[in-house]
Amino acid sequence: MSNILGDSIFWIETEKIKPNPYQPRREFEEKALRDLAESIRMYGVLQPLVVTRKEVPKSDGGFSVEYELISGERRLRASKLVGIATLPAIIRTDADDSRIKLELAIIENLQREDLNPVDRARSFERLAKEFHLKHTDIAAKIGKSREYVSNSLRILALPEEIVTALSEGKISEGHTRPLLMLSDRKEEQATLFREIMVKHVTVRESELIARKIAVERARKPERKFNPEILEFEKKIGETLGTRVHVEHRQNGGKIMIDFFSEDDLKNILALMTNTKTGAGEIASDSLVRSADSAPTTRSPEAISPAPEEPPMDDRTDEQKKADEESDDLYSVKNFSL
Repeated sequence: MSNILGDSIFWIETEKIKPNPYQPRREFEEKALRDLAESIRMYGVLQPLVVTRKEVPKSDGGFSVEYELISGERRLRASKLVGIATLPAIIRTDADDSRIKLELAIIENLQREDLNPVDRARSFERLAKEFHLKHTDIAAKIGKSREYVSNSLRILALPEEIVTALSEGKISEGHTRPLLMLSDRKEEQATLFREIMVKHVTVRESELIARKIAVERARKPERKFNPEILEFEKKIGETLGTRVHVEHRQNGGKIMIDFFSEDDLKNILALMTNTKTGAGEIASDSLVRSADSAPTTRSPEAISPAPEEPPMDDRTDEQKKADEESDDLYSVKNFSL
């Protein structure tokens, strides 16, 4: 009997099919779901769902039959939108275990590339925490490397605001690498995140920014300024919308203002011409920047998004694969000059 159930396709009443409580996907694009529903209305469900059969005790002593979904969540939702009464399904008798249901749902979504990075990471987290699987065990089950699993899980260490943006596709998975590099520099991390969101900074540009910050941190000890200098530095940075470094010496000093592009430089110069601070008008010749310095973070207030931007994830397929499989993906040594 189990072989027949496992190999045959049955037509099951749609209302009897319950969602998979271990479904790793949390986001379903509404437009894509409506398009699928229209296709199902015209042509029917071309690929059967996969379910498990469950007998539920009734108050009169009898049993009713329900089915729990393993894979086919989008097809089930779309079918309900257009009122499909029965659906084709394969009944698996070897998937009563909760872990197996989660594993099968993850594997199906990974094979179809339907999981966003956050849902994938949360699925791995559930396998690790609820079912006590090691990263190597998870990797073996999904046909990936241990590094791939570990790097996916690191995403969940980011602030919730960043995780949400990644889940919604506002930033790419490649951006998590430089952002995670700044985990111990929360202000810099938040500023870089806003830069990515507002200015659409690409992955490689984000890595340049994180690399410069990491190098500065490694080469220079923490500066100790009096509160007035620190406040002055902060106010100029907020006014110009960029990072400002004040180097105070015994006789005078200098102000270093970072810019991101030629347009940014023009905006900064325009602001410097028209802006007054408590110390007087900022002269344009205060701008000091070394020719070989990498771009750095800017607060978003003075940023105007460019009309046309390159793809946010500007890595090649080979670079993406190498990053996914890198064991030291977020190591400082990968960002040193």
